[in-house]
Amino acid sequence: MRGITRWRWPLVLCCALAVSGALVVGGRAAPRQHEVAAQTPPFDIRVDCANGELRELVERFNDLQRYRAVRDLDAAELERLMVLARRQVRELLATAGYFNARVTVRREDAAPGEAASAAEPGESSPQAAQPVVVIAIEPGVAAVVRQARVDFAGDIATTQDGDAAAQRTDIQNRWSLSPGRRFTQEAWSDAKTGALRALVERRYPRGRIGFSQADVDAPQGRAKLAVTLDSGPPFYLGAATVEGARRYPADLPERLSWLKPGQVYEQQKLVDAQQRLAASGYYDSAYVSIDPDADDPSAAPVHYSVTEAKRYKLQLGVGYRTDSGPRASVEWRDNTFMGTRWRNDTTLRIDTKEPLLQTGLTSLPNLDGWRWNALARVMQQDDGMLTTNSQTLRAGRMQETPQYNRSVYLEYNNAVVTGSGAATNVLVGDGAAVSANTSWTGRYFDSLLAPRRGFGLSGSVWLGVTTKGKSDPFLRLSGRWMGLIPAGSRGSRFALRTELGALLASAGARVPATYLWRTGGDTSVRGYAYRGIGMHLPQDVIAPGRYLAVGSIEYQRPIFQQRMPGLLEHIVFVDTGGVANHPGDLRMQTGVGTGVRLISPAGPMELSVAYGLHSHQFRLHMNVGFTF
Repeated sequence: MRGITRWRWPLVLCCALAVSGALVVGGRAAPRQHEVAAQTPPFDIRVDCANGELRELVERFNDLQRYRAVRDLDAAELERLMVLARRQVRELLATAGYFNARVTVRREDAAPGEAASAAEPGESSPQAAQPVVVIAIEPGVAAVVRQARVDFAGDIATTQDGDAAAQRTDIQNRWSLSPGRRFTQEAWSDAKTGALRALVERRYPRGRIGFSQADVDAPQGRAKLAVTLDSGPPFYLGAATVEGARRYPADLPERLSWLKPGQVYEQQKLVDAQQRLAASGYYDSAYVSIDPDADDPSAAPVHYSVTEAKRYKLQLGVGYRTDSGPRASVEWRDNTFMGTRWRNDTTLRIDTKEPLLQTGLTSLPNLDGWRWNALARVMQQDDGMLTTNSQTLRAGRMQETPQYNRSVYLEYNNAVVTGSGAATNVLVGDGAAVSANTSWTGRYFDSLLAPRRGFGLSGSVWLGVTTKGKSDPFLRLSGRWMGLIPAGSRGSRFALRTELGALLASAGARVPATYLWRTGGDTSVRGYAYRGIGMHLPQDVIAPGRYLAVGSIEYQRPIFQQRMPGLLEHIVFVDTGGVANHPGDLRMQTGVGTGVRLISPAGPMELSVAYGLHSHQFRLHMNVGFTF
């Protein structure tokens, strides 16, 4: 017994080494049987359906997927899960509008000897293929909306206010799940959400869905929808409260926002106010809101939460224009100039065609949006043949409102024109003047960033007297109009534009060149050089004139809507313009072209090529943003 005991431990150790060596093949451990079982799901799933949309839906969301991770399922438990899965798949199909679908769930066992996968050299034999749970679907006919009714309760249902009635009609017209469309749970939810959003975004922030019902006749494949929107009371803006005001006056956010007590609540106007405050230069960020639970809806407090900008700001910029080439700029801002409530803005622009140095002072706006301003500017305009150096001093008042701007000011302007022996030629605008001016601009577009419809109109009147040479009175009149007219149901539109100008003075009046006109370039008559259309003088000099006429018609058509909806547009256009010293001498020069517009968050970015019918040249034009 002692001998046997003495050899027992070496024998056990040898056996253990032999077993461990058998488990190591080719330098790596062979998988153990329980590990292989843990890596292989107990069953596979296959969805048989001719409708690819429904097949993908069931493959992603059927409940059997999560049970593939359970490794100890027996046959009875799997059968129970298959019964439950049939009911769950029918409910899933119903959300997509298929209420009469035939669903069968069956199990297909692997054929005897069939392997799940081939074994690699040195590995243990492959595992047997797993059973397959087959979900077979015959979707049938989808349910279609036959009737959709949107009713109202609360103030919007009883008020005689025409604006509320228009809002009610707009909500009904914008109902997205209209008769004829396939009924799905997602579309039904989106339609209700869209209707509620259209209610609460104007007048009724307490609006809610009072009742909703989708009555589906499954055998007939028909759905009748009914929704009642309860508006609650109408809301009007009340007094302002400001949080975060330290450096600038506490009432400045209200002045800049254009929101007035007594106005009807509009969510978009609050958003516009936020953007206006952030763009004013006084605030880095702003949030404007009302309390929908206010005790008095007729005067709901408006809350401004602002983060003030620093007093000083230095901004460097570089850019490029097809009209004038590369440019660089330096801008300096002091929001409380010398400790006052005036702002100072100074700009230095380095440009091959129009370099300038400008500084100005602007006061804070009053409650009506009026503010005082003063400006001093030195600028050079290089037209190739002529160079105009001008100095401007201006002082007056200006007003900004949601739809229009206007200004009244006094101005002194002096212009010295050199080049091609024309320095003393009064025809090219070597002169100086003092004038009293007023201008007005109205914008009635659906959007000021990237409009699709609407119009803009502007005009100015300048009355002055020349100060170089003989003192001669003059009257300068100018006007612009632009209209966007929808053309068809796919977002196409016509953009029409015209500009007229006239300066009335004696023939010998030395009116400065900055008060006269030349045209041509990216924003006027494409197909011609910047300020390349004017009066033709000897030595091929193109001089500014006293009368201007410009017209344009452009067709804008969205393209690639399936891949990039609302992003790209194709344009074709015809521009024409002329400049002369007498109306009867106007000779219009025309350019035709085509291009593309990218609708970016900063506005339209346009790249076009145009051919001048009189210059006989092709020109590339680029323009960024929308301004009027």
